[in-house]
Amino acid sequence: MTMIVKLGYVAMSVELQNASPSQTMTFAQFSKIKDREAGIRKLERIAISNLENCLRLLKHNAGNQIHFFRLSSRLIPLANHEELTDWEYIKPLKESLSKFGDYLKEHPMRIDFHPDHFVVLNTPNKEILSNALKTLDMHKKLLLGMGIDTEHRCVLHVGGGYEDKEKALEQFIHNWGYIQPAIQKMIMLENDDTTFTVKETLYLCEKLGIPMVFDYHHHLANHEEGDWQQEWERILNTWKPSPLPVKMHISSPRSDKEYRAHADYVDVELFLNFLNGIRGTVPEIHCMIEAKQKDAALFRLIEDLQGRKGIKLVDPSSFEIH
Repeated sequence: MTMIVKLGYVAMSVELQNASPSQTMTFAQFSKIKDREAGIRKLERIAISNLENCLRLLKHNAGNQIHFFRLSSRLIPLANHEELTDWEYIKPLKESLSKFGDYLKEHPMRIDFHPDHFVVLNTPNKEILSNALKTLDMHKKLLLGMGIDTEHRCVLHVGGGYEDKEKALEQFIHNWGYIQPAIQKMIMLENDDTTFTVKETLYLCEKLGIPMVFDYHHHLANHEEGDWQQEWERILNTWKPSPLPVKMHISSPRSDKEYRAHADYVDVELFLNFLNGIRGTVPEIHCMIEAKQKDAALFRLIEDLQGRKGIKLVDPSSFEIH
């Protein structure tokens, strides 16, 4: 079976200048603005600027035929901050979000998020869980404002081990029961590089009906006995209910000493090792590149793949593997 592989990259471009989607303001800076309303208007201007830069990134992607992109989760500075609970931050962004959505209708691409590390769903702390759900609700509002179907758009790690991983997994299941279906629908789970392995992540995904995003680099850094390929069919099965193609993460270790840190680029041999392991198992897979050089890493990886046996380029970000 011929397999189509589409590459994506994360949040920002190293090729575009002055296009950060993560401009921010700290609460300390906000507090120094004497007029609170003026401070809120400034936060809104920053958020609109971030969205405008995101639109520039989408145009850059369309121009380079990149069909897969992760948005920054820091589009709205201080969203859901405890001192700003009265701020209806989506309302002033409606026009910008609508432009974003209109562009995606003309130039379709897969868009998703990877909320920050403080979004933890297996915490025993009710306040931390409440804040995590507020952040996920913000992501839902952004997606809806952009006209994007919210299903399977936010990838999360399982969370903390809390010195008892089995108990931590059961805490995730317990907390899941308190999460509204609209938020549940958004979530994918990823194996991490220090705590929860492929098998442990799969346990939750299969039990709760959540797609699993396989991170190859994380698996190499944190794995149980046995080969990841033994679990591959189970990983694919978690995607069967999803309208989206299977997604995975690819990155390379920075060095042997800094194995968990991401390198600037992706090691093509490491990537091919993964692809050869799944050859013929799925018609299409989307691979999110988590490398420091962002889109430049994507372009280099495509260059490195050219001329390889069994690989046929489709466009500047996609290829077939036979």
